[in-house]
Amino acid sequence: MIQLRHEPAGAEMRGEFVDQGGLFSYVDPESRVPANHPLRKIRYFVRDVLKSMGGLFATLYSHEGRPSIPPEQLLSALLVQVLYGIRSERQLMEQLDYNLLYRWFAGLSPDDPVWDPTSFTKNRDRLAEGKVFETFMATLLEHDAVRPLLSDEHFSVDGTLIAAWASHKSFRPKDGSDDTGADFHGQNRKNDTHESVTDPQSRLYRKSNGQESKLCYMGHAMMENRNGLAVAGMVTQANGTAERDASEAMLAAIPGDRRLTVGEDKAYDTAEHVANLRRLNVTPHVAQNNSPTKTGRRRRSNIDNRTTRHKGYGMSQSRRAMIECIFGWGKQHGTMRKIKHRGLARVAGDFLLNLIAYNLVRIPKLVAT
Repeated sequence: MIQLRHEPAGAEMRGEFVDQGGLFSYVDPESRVPANHPLRKIRYFVRDVLKSMGGLFATLYSHEGRPSIPPEQLLSALLVQVLYGIRSERQLMEQLDYNLLYRWFAGLSPDDPVWDPTSFTKNRDRLAEGKVFETFMATLLEHDAVRPLLSDEHFSVDGTLIAAWASHKSFRPKDGSDDTGADFHGQNRKNDTHESVTDPQSRLYRKSNGQESKLCYMGHAMMENRNGLAVAGMVTQANGTAERDASEAMLAAIPGDRRLTVGEDKAYDTAEHVANLRRLNVTPHVAQNNSPTKTGRRRRSNIDNRTTRHKGYGMSQSRRAMIECIFGWGKQHGTMRKIKHRGLARVAGDFLLNLIAYNLVRIPKLVAT
């Protein structure tokens, strides 16, 4: 009996497997990136900002010697690192070598060689000394499409801990009495008597009672209340007054003499800070801290009914919660959870890059609406 074999509908002949494909390939990265890819709109704003910063870049480099890596490409690559949470420059260069999307964003052709990871070491210091990150952020906020999105009167300020690239074992006595730091249990360790041999500028600090102490820095952000964009940022050593000092410094730097409002949490509710804000012509929309102390005494808030009775106070407190989105994005998607660089200046540069990247993710959505 002869059995007939029926071909399934839509059957195709098996293609031949060629392991390496063609020897030559003409690739245009522009055609490979989809028209609706989110990076397209981000790249548009980045290119506009970098174009206007050409004069600043010219002052940072010598007019003689061999050509350097264009700072526009370095900045674009650093933004890729933050946008995709790439943990180190070495991994960034590895992925930039084969990822056409990253090459397109950084302005590299498919045949351009990638740079040595150590190229970022000296250039990062040069960019920080020239205040390039601060200028980039300010120029982005002054962009014609971005400026209408911002409030120039109502702000929120908050701080967050940034884990330093140093372990507890590196936190040793300053007098050198402990050379190993292997067993620190039972020791009374304080920033006055101890410091990290790995990152001396980091500080042992805990955010609140019941939480662990860790070597860290403190990052501070100021957000405008209209659309929740970061408008300023700075990094300080972690201590009990850093948040209030940073708030006053960032608010004092806002140009003009118009009255401002600032939303802050209970940690900012001190008599000195509230008085300083009022001297700066800033209305302190600070959350009231009437909680009991460790001794059972009840605190008395420095914000009374003269402030809280206004509708704007409740609005500021409601909008203030949005600043947590900035820190949350930086720690979950960016590189803010545990900084891979040491020293206050480099950590500050990384922190500003995370604020810039957060704004770049948000701005295209706001402009589209």
